[in-house]
Amino acid sequence: MKNETRNDEAVSPVIATILMVAITVVLAGVLYVWAANLAESNTKGDLSLYSFTGDDAPTDSGVIVTMTKGEAINFAGIQIKVSVDGGQGANCAEGCYTEAGTADQAWTTGEDLVISADCGTDDNGDAVDTCTVTVTVYDTRNDNTQIGNAVSVAMDETN
Repeated sequence: MKNETRNDEAVSPVIATILMVAITVVLAGVLYVWAANLAESNTKGDLSLYSFTGDDAPTDSGVIVTMTKGEAINFAGIQIKVSVDGGQGANCAEGCYTEAGTADQAWTTGEDLVISADCGTDDNGDAVDTCTVTVTVYDTRNDNTQIGNAVSVAMDETN
């Protein structure tokens, strides 16, 4: 009989290395998919994104601000700030705006708000015909943080 010696040790390290590389690649793929889904998901609705556009309102009544993106906002939870020509601005009380459409006390995507604004007077007391009105919306339930973009509208009071 022949005494044959077998060396099985050479196979095991190669297979182990291939398995370790395969496991690392699979784990990296799983972590990438998990992180990508986590970054895109908005499970609680806390990070809602809002977007607004504005236009000069007809018949010298102020400006029209339209919500173009975002979840419905109850007017009780927001504060609207209006400033003219870069001034400090003032908070817009409930009578300062008019909800166009439903009058359901919620601002929804595609809905307009007509916000009263006036260009004011110059140093001589004469009425100013044109100005820039900036409207900013704040969330009063979340430490008065600004939501969405501020809207600046060139207002012409001669129309």
